[in-house]
Amino acid sequence: MEIEKAEGKLGVLVVGLGGAVSSTFVVGTLSVRKGLAEPIGSLTQLAHLPLGKGEEKREPKIKDVIPLADLNDVVIGGWDIFEENVYEAAKHAEVLTEKDIDKVKDELVAIKPMKAVFYQEYVKRLHGTWVKNAATKYEAMEQLKADMAEFKQKNGCSRLVVIWAASTEVYIPMGEVHKSLAAFEQGMKENSPEISPSMLYAYAAVSSGIPFINGAPALTVDMPAIWELADKMNVPICGKDFKTGQTMMKTVLAPMLRTRMLGLNGWFSTNILGNRDGEVLDDPDSFKTKEVSKLSVIDTILDSKKYPQLYGDIYHKVRINYYPPRKDNKEGWDNIDIVGWMGYPMQLKVDFLCRDSILAAPLLLDLVLFTDLAKRCGFKGIQSWLSFYFKSPMHDFETQPLHDLFAQYVRMCNTLRVMIGEEPCDYLG
Repeated sequence: MEIEKAEGKLGVLVVGLGGAVSSTFVVGTLSVRKGLAEPIGSLTQLAHLPLGKGEEKREPKIKDVIPLADLNDVVIGGWDIFEENVYEAAKHAEVLTEKDIDKVKDELVAIKPMKAVFYQEYVKRLHGTWVKNAATKYEAMEQLKADMAEFKQKNGCSRLVVIWAASTEVYIPMGEVHKSLAAFEQGMKENSPEISPSMLYAYAAVSSGIPFINGAPALTVDMPAIWELADKMNVPICGKDFKTGQTMMKTVLAPMLRTRMLGLNGWFSTNILGNRDGEVLDDPDSFKTKEVSKLSVIDTILDSKKYPQLYGDIYHKVRINYYPPRKDNKEGWDNIDIVGWMGYPMQLKVDFLCRDSILAAPLLLDLVLFTDLAKRCGFKGIQSWLSFYFKSPMHDFETQPLHDLFAQYVRMCNTLRVMIGEEPCDYLG
């Protein structure tokens, strides 16, 4: 496969630059490239890729055989609805200690967000003060395109990637305005209420030839209008909703039940979370968007149509509770009622005390580097090989999404192998 070399600077534009996840990603990336921290959780930086068979078998690091952008060539910027620079934002988020933040203070202070496109009705619990003014959504989108072009020129970047790491928007089902590029473009000019800010960022990026990553569960790029645009502009897109804590556990445990042919009666999941994301999800309309993403996981993995006697009548409940004292330290409880031999009941209980942004930050790094790689490979449209990183992997209407974490991992590694002319691994020994 012909892969364009990763020459020059890679600009990474983050939507929601001042959020907990984004600021943790920025601090960590700067610290890693200065040798001040280990990139724990990042496959692109730490994982090995088995290649060859028999005597030719070797296991180099992914970053040593896959032509990824070098961290020293990464330039970070983005947008936020609050004016504070990334140093101030990282301190405010209270994810990392001030000692770790101060190690890269000068670089963080210099990273200041551009004004964001923000409409109150799409994220009701936040009140943005650093926002753009535009008569129409089309005009707002044009301002975003200008921001991207200016950032690229000002920082001497050879290419860009845009990643949405901002808050979860209210639930918007797919409508007619999302089903064709022409309808979407007309909808922006007419200020359609079905077009949210994340969709404007997506259109601005893809129409500029820039890959777009959707880290939230909203529609954003998961619609025919943007698929059509991505195909037209030869741009890779991927999403949606970073797979971090509780849902990551589901993509591990649900495949275990299915592969062992164990039944499932019910799965109750609840979370407590106190950061900005928790505050946003305290609004029922934003929670609806997240709920749809979380609920889709086990249904797809278990396949009730194929195994009705095992999974035909599952009660699946998901709750997220805003609890400010926890800040970014999320706790997820799962009660899982399973069924074994001769119908006898058993239970699994999981209590995952995780750090939401600590789990998410390395995903941003990997996705940025892999999506830039996809662009240089000439890939376009939905990047299903990156499903490993998402709760609700994007797919077209004819494709069944893959949710099993380990099956996703195999697909991703085999894609990387094919990129560099190696044979896919068949695990036949």
